[in-house]
This record gives sequence, structure tokens and C-alpha cells, in this order.
Amino acid sequence: MYVQQMTMLILRKTVATAARTKSCRLFSASQTHLNDRKGLVLGAFEKEGEEAGLHLTEAAASFDKNISGKLSELLEISGPALKKGRSRIFYGIHKDYPCVAIVGLGKTSAGVCGSENWDTGKENIRQAASVGCRLLQDLEVNHVEVDGCGDAQSAAEGAALGLFQYDELKSKKKTKVTTQLHGSSDSIGWQKGVKYADGQNLARLLMEAPANHITPTAFANTIEEKLTMHSERVTINKRSQAWIEQQQMGAFLSVSRGSEEPPVFLELHYSGSPDSKQAPLLLVGKGITFDSGGISLKPSPSMDAMRADMGGAATVCASIVTAAALKLPVNIIGLAPLCENMPSGKATKPGDVVTARNGKTIQVDNTDAEGRLVLADALCYGHTFNPRAIVNVATLTGAMDVALGSAATGVFTNSDWLWEQLHKASVVTGDRVWRMPLFQHYTRQVTDSQLADLNNIGKYSRSGGACTAAAFLREFVSAPHWAHLDIAGVMSNKDEVPYLRKGMSGRPTRTLVEFAAGLANSG
Repeated sequence: MYVQQMTMLILRKTVATAARTKSCRLFSASQTHLNDRKGLVLGAFEKEGEEAGLHLTEAAASFDKNISGKLSELLEISGPALKKGRSRIFYGIHKDYPCVAIVGLGKTSAGVCGSENWDTGKENIRQAASVGCRLLQDLEVNHVEVDGCGDAQSAAEGAALGLFQYDELKSKKKTKVTTQLHGSSDSIGWQKGVKYADGQNLARLLMEAPANHITPTAFANTIEEKLTMHSERVTINKRSQAWIEQQQMGAFLSVSRGSEEPPVFLELHYSGSPDSKQAPLLLVGKGITFDSGGISLKPSPSMDAMRADMGGAATVCASIVTAAALKLPVNIIGLAPLCENMPSGKATKPGDVVTARNGKTIQVDNTDAEGRLVLADALCYGHTFNPRAIVNVATLTGAMDVALGSAATGVFTNSDWLWEQLHKASVVTGDRVWRMPLFQHYTRQVTDSQLADLNNIGKYSRSGGACTAAAFLREFVSAPHWAHLDIAGVMSNKDEVPYLRKGMSGRPTRTLVEFAAGLANSG
């Protein structure tokens, strides 16, 4: 009896051990298989006219033919025809692609839309590529081939922008996905789209990172690191507080003085033109790495979002990194006055008067209107390079968000030519701009100051706030081609741009790059 019991016990242990071993092996094999999985994103247009159903893209039709029409059959029986941005996933229909996502592209006739001020076809492709890639990323597929859908650059932009997620500081991270073009020979367009998206994603990374990680010094070091591989075309100067003082940038220093973090004036020179004497495009970005409001302290709800108040500097610097990656034949200078705006015993007080680099005095009635102060000195300094055009970018006013929301960047400019160039670029990228007024009406409100030449908030502080801020900046500009881009409304994304996840948007980096590329092509 005892021997029989011992035999049964040994048998149970053997079976249990074997079961555990088999389970581990199955898990390991499954994990290996999962890690090696490839996914495929294909597009389908809506048929137009009275005919219902879908019209497959060239790549999707070729794939369908390769599997004997099974894709068409599944699409027909799996539900109603796919509308723009809607998707289906099919499993096991091709040995090389365990997961295949089909995404609706809308109508084939979609193109430039005058009322929307963008190319609807390009936007539909960006959305489709983003939707498909994110679906497969959620399934932990780590390599995705993407249908070019007739515009490989837009497909690449949508894929790379859609997959971006700031999870640098989280233990559990999203699956890292690599992408490549499927069913198209336009590898040049694809690579261009990847670089455009990488530029915007760099701006998103800088804007999303917490302010204790992206200080003025850390910001400058990050951009320097990104430009290392382009050192033959790029010169980087990280100017110290001593240099800023030497330049008599009193407006900039009045903002930085409340913080323990030292200010940095980042100066980038990209020499892409074969003609070294070609006048440069000057880009200036507001670089407040954290904006508490200073003594005019902001309300605490949502103050954490002010880590992205350096969005102007982020988009400007990311644009130059992208221009260098694309080897654009144009000369660009980028300026980013970087500092924090903090309250302390040393901070500027409401009513203080400071002197800008050009000698103009400014009555600072609100220390939370600090962006225009740092930009004022940067614009004065920028004129010393005799640029062909000046574009400054800043998350400058809440009033801009009230006026346009997240639909478009507000543009204030003294140049019809410059407006046309920016607008043309934005139609291509889908990251729109909208022209705003720069009337003398607003100038009179900032030049009527009790104690100084200018007041930093204007006579009627709540009325036309974005316009008075632009009028203030104009007082530091003498160049005939200047534009101020107020990006406060487009700083973040909730769900308005379907190919961007929720978070800081990095807009309008691609529009700036496209604008610079346009200048390069026009000579």
C-alpha cells in the first residue's frame, strides 16, 4: 500500500513538472512569436457617386490579389463600407502579416480645400496611417509596413506622429514600433515624411518633459546633442548670463532674475546654402522653460502645463534640426532666449521699469506677460544678422487660444509676401495659420505708458490681448519682412488633430520646415 502511494505521488509530481515545463515553453514560444510579428496597414477609398463600397489603393489591391481576393471578401461581409478614419483588423490572412489593418481614406477626389485651408487628401492619409499604426501598436506588433496611399510623405508623417508617446519616465512603456513603406517605390517621399515628423516629435518631447528635467541648460544641451551629427553645417553658441548682461538685454534679464536656474541664450547657425553670403532666415523662439507667472502668479490649476511655455523655442530649434537633416539649401539662424519665470525676493515686481537692448524702456505692469520681454531683446539682437525675413514663434497669449482655439496658429505680419509663404506652407502640412490684424489701433495701447516708453500689457489689458502683444513686439522690429506666430492655442492636443495623441503638440514645426524649404527652392 505504501509503495503504491509513493508511486502515485511521484507520478503526480512528474506530471505537474511536465505541465509547468510545457507551459513555460509555450509562453516562451508565444512571446518569441509575438516579438517577431509584423503588421500591415492598408488604405481603402470610398467609392463616389451612387456606387457603394470601397476602392482599394494600389498597394491594397495588389495584396488582395496576392491572397486571391480574400481581403475584398472579408471587407464586404464584415460590415458597412469604411468611412474616413474608420478601421478593421483581420488576422491570419497572410503568412507574413499576422495582423492587417484596413483604414478608410475618404474620397479619392479629396484635395486642396479653400474653405478649410489645407489639402484634405493629405490630411486623410495622415489620419489613416496614424489610426492603423496605433491599432497595431496596441496589439504589441513591433514592426509595421504602411501603405503609401499615393502620398508616401503624408503616410510617413501620420505613422510617426501617431506612434509618438511621451513615456520616458514611466515603468510601463508603449511597444516601440518601427515602420517602413509598403507597396510603393517613393522611398524619398517616405524618408522626407519621417524627418518632418521626427522634427515635430522632438518639439513634443521637449514640450512634454517636466520642467525639472528640461531646464534652460538642459534644453540647450539637448539641442546641441541633436545637432552633433550635422556639425559641418551647424554652429552652436550657448550664451551665458555674463554675455546676456554684456549685450544689455535688460528685458530678458528682468524675467530670469527670479529663478535659481541661470538663463541661456541659445544661438544656432545652419549654413545650408552654397552661397555663404546669402542672407539668412531668422527664427526666434520664446524659451520660458517654466512659467509660474512670477510675482503676478498664475492660478494653480493647469499650471503644470506651463512646462511647455518654451514651445516657441522647441519648434524653432526642432525646425533647424530638421532642416539640417534634410540638408535644405538655405541659411537659417535660430535664437532661443531660455529661462524660467519664477517669484522670489529677486523677481521683477509689477510697476518696475526695465530697459531693452535697443534702449527702449518698458513698464512691467504684469510679470506674467513675460514672453514679449524675452522676445524683445532677441529680436533686437537678431537684426544684427541682416536677415531676409524674421519669424518669431511663441506661446504668447491666452487671448490667442480664445480667438482661434486649436484650429490654427495666429500670424501677425508686416509683410504680404511673408504671409503668403507661410500660408502656402501650412496648406501642404495641414498645420494651419490664420492672419491676424496688426493695426496702429493696438500700437497706441502699448505706447501709452505712465512711466516708460512702453507698457507690457497695454492700456486695456483684457481687450485684444493677442493683438496688443503683437503690437508690443513690433516696437522692436525694423525689418520689412517680419511675422509673429502666436501658438498658444495650438500648444496642446486633446483630440482635435486625429493623428496626434493627447498631449503637447509640437505645432507648427512642420509648417516652419516647409516654409524654410519653400524659401530654399525660391532662391
